[in-house]
Amino acid sequence: MAMPPASDPASRLLPVWTEWRALVALGFPLALTQLGQIAINTTDLVMMGWLGTEALAAGGLAVSIWILPGLAGIGLGIAVSPLVAQALAARQARQVRRSVRQGLWVVFAFMLPAALGLAHLGPLLELLGQAPSTVLGAEAYLRASAPGLPFAAGVVVLRAFVSGFGNTRAILVVMGCAVVGNAISNYLLMFGHFGLPRLELVGAGISSSLVNLLSFVALAVVVARRRPYRRYHVFGRFWRPDWATFGRIVKLGLPIALTLLFEVGMFSAAGILMGTVGTLPLAAHNVAMQLCSIVFMVPLGFSQAATIRVALAAGAGDRARVRLAGWLAVALVGGFMLLPAVVFWTLPHVLVRPFLDDPPAQAALVALVVRLMQVAAVFQLADGLQVVTGGVLRGLKDTAVPMVFAFVGYWLIGFGSAAMGLLVLGFGPLVVWLGLAVGLTLTAGLGLWRFHLLSRG
Repeated sequence: MAMPPASDPASRLLPVWTEWRALVALGFPLALTQLGQIAINTTDLVMMGWLGTEALAAGGLAVSIWILPGLAGIGLGIAVSPLVAQALAARQARQVRRSVRQGLWVVFAFMLPAALGLAHLGPLLELLGQAPSTVLGAEAYLRASAPGLPFAAGVVVLRAFVSGFGNTRAILVVMGCAVVGNAISNYLLMFGHFGLPRLELVGAGISSSLVNLLSFVALAVVVARRRPYRRYHVFGRFWRPDWATFGRIVKLGLPIALTLLFEVGMFSAAGILMGTVGTLPLAAHNVAMQLCSIVFMVPLGFSQAATIRVALAAGAGDRARVRLAGWLAVALVGGFMLLPAVVFWTLPHVLVRPFLDDPPAQAALVALVVRLMQVAAVFQLADGLQVVTGGVLRGLKDTAVPMVFAFVGYWLIGFGSAAMGLLVLGFGPLVVWLGLAVGLTLTAGLGLWRFHLLSRG
């Protein structure tokens, strides 16, 4: 059968359709995987709400703090994705193997000290003006969940390796088992069922550590024993360093980690601001933040897919496909984020209900969460665009400039205006989230402008 002429509209649309299918095929499972990861924290937070408002405030603060080094580990692990993708495109099997090995070296080197620090944050929380009961509960959760932090980061590295082949089935299976296992473990340890001790927040932390450890072990078995991954022997001679590759991952990964930390750190710092006002605003912030975090996992997953697709095109030297992959990812995420924006604005009461044990008795808390969710509806599009644009730029190994954008947008503008409005002008807790919205919007605009400049030729 003869091919259509080049001027045929169908022939011009074929590359777009092909890239779209590849992006969705890779991004959808990665988004589900990210949702599975946040489902572990969400399950913890929902069950903390069943323990009462004080437990919800303390546990929610602890989860938001744990996420900070957790996202740093994700950033370092994500750095493996473009290296693996470009090495696969160039058929450099040895470099694929070295990138995965040294990626594991990097995340464990950074995350082990971070886990130790998490377990001793109580005095710092006291200095930041948190209530004594909040400090005790948060510290209990962090001490129990800290051991799982390095393994959570290790999962990201192995996931970057597996997803580079376009096969995410094993990742989804492992994550699905982790979500179910965490819920069951929480039920047993937090509330003391079937003769086990009632450990409350400590039980939630132990569950999270166990799930992260077992997820890493399960994915490591897949990488070591299943085709096509096993032929790369990523665990063979694991003790041998490759300092050049180690340095490349650190150089690429640290700006990614800092960019993620700047954003989520802004939200965590906003939680600390809320805690200075009182337990109720902090609890409201934790619930609204968790709902936003769930939605955020979808564009984060597609940003990882965009990194791989752009890196494959860049590795093949195809500038047109770089632009196509990048702008399609932006369009897909932008379209998706309109949906949660509408839901947050119109159905906030429905979303809040699972987090609270007795909504009629917590009317003030519900009312504040609803107002925060309506502010969140306004910045959903900007939140999605800034994270997917970051993923697109990572595919071009451009991480330093986006890191600067993130610092300016999130901290100087976003958190700066939030702190000014709450602490100096006294506008109340709602102004904190309005400041966050401004920071996200500015950062998204800068990222889009950067990709336009780098990809136009």
